[in-house]
Amino acid sequence: MRIVFAGSPDIAIPSLELLHASGNLVGVLTNPDRPHGRGKQLRGTPVKERALELGVPVYTFESLKKEARECIQELQPTLLVSFAYSRIFGPKFLSLFPQGGINVHPSLLPRFRGPSPLTEAILQGDNCTGITIQTLALGMDEGDILLQKEIPLQGSETTESLSLWAARDGAVMVGEVIEQFETLSRTPQNGDLATYCTKIAKSDGAIIWTESATEIDRKIRAYTPWPRCFTFLHGQRVVIHRAVLGATQTTGIPGSILGSGDVLIGEETIQGIRVATGNGELLVTHLQRAGKKTVSAEEFLRGAQGELGAFSPSAI
Repeated sequence: MRIVFAGSPDIAIPSLELLHASGNLVGVLTNPDRPHGRGKQLRGTPVKERALELGVPVYTFESLKKEARECIQELQPTLLVSFAYSRIFGPKFLSLFPQGGINVHPSLLPRFRGPSPLTEAILQGDNCTGITIQTLALGMDEGDILLQKEIPLQGSETTESLSLWAARDGAVMVGEVIEQFETLSRTPQNGDLATYCTKIAKSDGAIIWTESATEIDRKIRAYTPWPRCFTFLHGQRVVIHRAVLGATQTTGIPGSILGSGDVLIGEETIQGIRVATGNGELLVTHLQRAGKKTVSAEEFLRGAQGELGAFSPSAI
């Protein structure tokens, strides 16, 4: 096999490393360099940086048209492996690979086709998620299923923690599929059962306190590590990093800070700031004022010096 790997974010790096170790990797496709940070310095994707460390040729095309096809064809590839490349491959590009292509998708397809499946699983309160290795098709995440693995969700996971799991186990599954590629059965997806997720925007992290504590807790976990959930206190932006469900009932106006409190989770007593929601209380345990470091609820309350009030969905 002569494999080209397509991917961009950190989640794809273990699969890149596995393919490199196999000796079959001949090139890497990744997104072009983009401005990053306050200085807007151009920076390559995590996959690009790791591929260069490994000495693998890297290609960063803005589109996969004629120039890209000619460059990749020179590698004489036989198989395309994709993980979070964020682009759909056209028929002319896929025709460069005699053995076709496979894609790693962190959901139990056909559920949550699209760019943010782990985030969506948390937002929807699913009791399980998983990883699917599928054949690359012309439609988004519509390929035949080659291998699936399921993981139960306990209700405490974040997109960050699930991404670490998917990165590790996805790479293992890629290795299994490549070893058995010629003999694996291919199961078509049932399109009637397909659901979809969308690209995440920074504004999605805005907390709406009239929603239930359960919905807000899911949102905080789903948008960790990005874009993070935020609210405002006395016109100042505050990022909510961690929270747990508090009392199931509340008499406070949604967003109002009710003081400190604690809740027993397993054998651990969790302390935090009690905040009223549209249904129940949320116990905020770690938060961050604009321009400040992340602090515990205890530190935050101490710094507030009795000036609490209510969180609001906007700076006004």
